[in-house]
Amino acid sequence: MKLSALTKVAAIGGIAALALTSCAANESGGDNAGGGDKSSSNLSGELIGAGASSQGSAQEAWISAFQTAHEKVTVNYDPTGSGAGRETFQQGASSFAGSDRAFKLEEVKKGPFQACATDSGIVEFPAYISPIALIFNVEGVKSLKLDAPTVAKIFSGKITKWNDPAIASQNPDAKLPDSNITAVHRSDDSGTTGNFTDYLGAAAPNDWKPGSIETWPKEFGGEGAQGTSGVVEAVKNGVGTIGYADASRAKDLGTVEIKVGEKYVAYTPEAAAAIVDASEFETGRTDHDLALKLDRTSDKEGVYPIVLVSYLVGCEKYAKPENAELVKQYFSYIVSEEGQKAAASSAGNAPISSSLRDKVQKAIDAIA
Repeated sequence: MKLSALTKVAAIGGIAALALTSCAANESGGDNAGGGDKSSSNLSGELIGAGASSQGSAQEAWISAFQTAHEKVTVNYDPTGSGAGRETFQQGASSFAGSDRAFKLEEVKKGPFQACATDSGIVEFPAYISPIALIFNVEGVKSLKLDAPTVAKIFSGKITKWNDPAIASQNPDAKLPDSNITAVHRSDDSGTTGNFTDYLGAAAPNDWKPGSIETWPKEFGGEGAQGTSGVVEAVKNGVGTIGYADASRAKDLGTVEIKVGEKYVAYTPEAAAAIVDASEFETGRTDHDLALKLDRTSDKEGVYPIVLVSYLVGCEKYAKPENAELVKQYFSYIVSEEGQKAAASSAGNAPISSSLRDKVQKAIDAIA
């Protein structure tokens, strides 16, 4: 088993030092895992990334296989959260970022991206697709059905009791207690929050006024928790709690079916992939910046609308040329059929479609 060292990088511009820790490589990767034969690979060096905690389990699988195939390569990924990951990449303290949302156009134009050469654009593409599950902990209740307005009212603090009529009317067979709801949200700037609130703003605009936001509004109250793991632990260890997290982390907690059209839809990787393939790319971006505009209000059968599309971000041209080939090879493995299957097996996410893979690979091929 191969374990990389704990790597500390001094962030630029007054950011505190971040510890970027490599995931353990395990024996699950075959000789050709990661796009190469470990006995013949000449690829070498250390690759540093940081960002979305939602990608944590997938990154472990990707790193394991890639390091097995390329024994002279060490990959470090620090799941600090999307906001911190984007900032770390912009400051040049990492070679790539994981983010649960794409960079906004104004952010791209403003820059700078210090890992990149001065004349470089960014390469940005969907790499990890997963439903965001609403998880809860209410004794005696394992599943609930909720529509968008009810979810919005719960997380904005307008519905405060589990036996509120809006919840009870959609769950006539559930034994709902007359107890307080504790809504758990991310305390850090989070792309998961951005995706969740994007759904609320689109599907329940009258009950969720802030729209898509990554920083939780203080006036809505609730309990804040750091990262995906923090939210899951807060819901698991609390009483009458509800939160939102990458569905791969739901495990034995209660989960919510979301109303789509006239039916309630449970989260599945297939339902998450369906909404991605039905959506378009945003306009006004470069050929290698593949940001999606998701249709959160789709009423197509079998579509689950609270989906997280997590991106990988790199440079078209790197300020340090030695990083370019490492990033290109690692990204290519991640989006390959083999890499997507490895992540799905580990994290339960939905592999990207072959048509999306073709578009993404063209963007990766532009890295130099």
